[in-house]
Amino acid sequence: MIPLSHYLTLGAIMFCLSMTGIFLNRKNVLILLMCIELMLLSVNLNFIAFSHFLGDTAGQVFVFFILTVAAAESAIGLAILVVLFRNRQTINVDDLDSMKG
Repeated sequence: MIPLSHYLTLGAIMFCLSMTGIFLNRKNVLILLMCIELMLLSVNLNFIAFSHFLGDTAGQVFVFFILTVAAAESAIGLAILVVLFRNRQTINVDDLDSMKG
């Protein structure tokens, strides 16, 4: 059986990779969305690991709610990204800073 510390270490590594991706890449919106999704998945890994080792299913149920919100967030984010690309012909964050209604 794999100990809890291995799961927590993997979750921490995934979280740090996503934070690094956000800080290093501030230009491409698509990569920023993927880094946010990786961050949510690392948190979900920790919820499931604690849920399994404590023998409680509440963490696993909570993960389903998080995944539902993450799917809605990524669908809305990609829809906004498509509209921005159609209007501005770029997904560069620096070019999108002056939004006019």
